[in-house]
Amino acid sequence: MTPDINLSKNIILVDASYIDKVAFDLTVNFERMLMRQIPKADLAHWLDCVALDGGITPGENDIQVIFIHDKGSKALENYSPATFETEIHGKAFKDNLGEFSMLAYPVEKNITTKDFFFLDTLTVLLDSDKVENIMVIPDTEEYGRAVCNEIQKNKDKNKNVVLFGMEPQMGTGFSQQILGYSIMSALGIRGDELR
Repeated sequence: MTPDINLSKNIILVDASYIDKVAFDLTVNFERMLMRQIPKADLAHWLDCVALDGGITPGENDIQVIFIHDKGSKALENYSPATFETEIHGKAFKDNLGEFSMLAYPVEKNITTKDFFFLDTLTVLLDSDKVENIMVIPDTEEYGRAVCNEIQKNKDKNKNVVLFGMEPQMGTGFSQQILGYSIMSALGIRGDELR
């Protein structure tokens, strides 16, 4: 992440590969269970769900979304819109929660690893005086413990940090939300279908 970026008060930090994997797994499982085709997840709808789960209330909010992705990955395979360079990076949308501005940063594997880049970006956000609310969607299976440790080290900085994962994480300094619920909603899976 570039250090000169103008940070918003509200940030959603996303491991793009991880949310793509979760959406794929949910699609495969629910297509079998519901016996119907599941469409690609609506990215704007998913971001709305994450913002609501992160405590954002309707209004004129500025919400910045930072996607971290592998350089070789050009797009999300299970979301729409999907292409990082042309449909996500530098794009924005506005709805009743405010304006969502999106950025997508590729990980240069010959320079760093995705987990280090994600943690480094998280550290910048935790250290910034401008940032108050951080919604964090890391690959909890790969480097979730390191993310929890980083948040815990910075828990006295008066940030509202919400950690999203498929399973509860151990630690302090953050609240938690189950990632699957927001992705299921974005995939169009309704609660009444699961009865």
